[in-house]
Amino acid sequence: MDGDADALARVVRNLLDNALRYAVRRIEVSLRVCGGTAQLVITDDGPGIPEPDRHRVFDRFTRLDDARARDAGGSGLGLAIVRDIITAHHGSIDIEDAAPGARLVVRLPADGI
Repeated sequence: MDGDADALARVVRNLLDNALRYAVRRIEVSLRVCGGTAQLVITDDGPGIPEPDRHRVFDRFTRLDDARARDAGGSGLGLAIVRDIITAHHGSIDIEDAAPGARLVVRLPADGI
């Protein structure tokens, strides 16, 4: 399978936009290939994502902080779009603790990307 470069670039943009929105001072980005799997990791030092909400944030129009203005907080579509693109590329995305912050880990088959 050949990867859609524009769609995969959107994944990176959306994840970086979220990290920029929530980071206090630090964002780390890494990319590596191990055993036929490409792994993109984006970590920020913001408030993190509570474990009970980690699956819900990938639903359309989900925003964890309803008190934020839509302009500042986004529409709640970014992570849903990310998940859809990653799924179309036969990959997965997971959210982990970064203590403090969140670590989003994208795994995609390395062949054809």
